Amino acid sequence: MPKMKKKSDLPSKLCRECQKPMVWRKAWARTWDQVLYCSDRCQKEASRKRHDGTTQADRTTRASPN
Repeated sequence: MPKMKKKSDLPSKLCRECQKPMVWRKAWARTWDQVLYCSDRCQKEASRKRHDGTTQADRTTRASPN
């Protein structure tokens, strides 16, 4: 049986939305080059920004009654 790789030896990249590091997962083995976001939430937020042209901070500022 082949030896397992240590987690520190696995490839990693940063999420395009939140900039958190993502580590390679077996589920992503075939599509690792296409993985851009760490979660569905980040993917949806990025999509919303592309369509709205706004950020979460912009929406929060507009909603505050100051």
